[in-house]
Amino acid sequence: MKTKIFIHFVCSVLITTILNAQTLTNKKNKIYLVGDSTMCLYDESRFPQEGWGMPFAKFFDDTIEIENYAKGGRSSKSFIQENLWQPIVDSLQTGDYVLIQFGHNDAQNSKDHPDRKTTPEEYKNYIGKYITETRAKHANPIIISPVTRWKFDSDGKAEESHALYLKALKEVAIEYSVPMIDLDTKSRELVDKMGKECSRYLYMYFEPGEYFKFPKGYPDNTHFTEFGARKVAEIVLRGIVEQQLELADHIIKPYKR
Repeated sequence: MKTKIFIHFVCSVLITTILNAQTLTNKKNKIYLVGDSTMCLYDESRFPQEGWGMPFAKFFDDTIEIENYAKGGRSSKSFIQENLWQPIVDSLQTGDYVLIQFGHNDAQNSKDHPDRKTTPEEYKNYIGKYITETRAKHANPIIISPVTRWKFDSDGKAEESHALYLKALKEVAIEYSVPMIDLDTKSRELVDKMGKECSRYLYMYFEPGEYFKFPKGYPDNTHFTEFGARKVAEIVLRGIVEQQLELADHIIKPYKR
């Protein structure tokens, strides 16, 4: 009788161990996207507008799950103050990633939304909070600078949109030894390479009569079309690969180089 009980106990332990091992093996690491309207999700009613986080999610293998929590109009400060950040912190697991991209709304002087504005020093402090709280959960932060706007100087060259905040973010990257993808500079290089006229199609910038949905035109120099979102997502993917981050091992071909 005792032998049967012992055998049953051993079998139970083995089954539990195997099930736990399978659970660990099948566990998917998550990438949390934290940012503003240039990254966030849009439903079909907003087509052709897309945030770059939408196509980005399609370039990873089945060991990765994408959670896009980016929200339009948010800054590094307001995302925290509206309690959008804490639920993410509570959900983080060891090995997860958090891609953090703010700056557009931090830099804007908006009378309608003074709660969004930060100084470059405040911006550094808030980004530091995202980094430290991510690491406290044994997850991996990656900081990303805001994307350039479709703006040009008198010589037809793309203008720098967030100079002070880009400088601040670079300082944060050094201070915290955290990976940084300079999307501001890389997207500006893309705009210059394409030229003023062609690069317009990256953005939701339509002339009157050009697109049936906006018969009077739609001069948006910040948000992306489906095409623009994909090109920006590709810049982020290349940044992950070029910096040889572990996350690059989960990017599907042909972007895994």
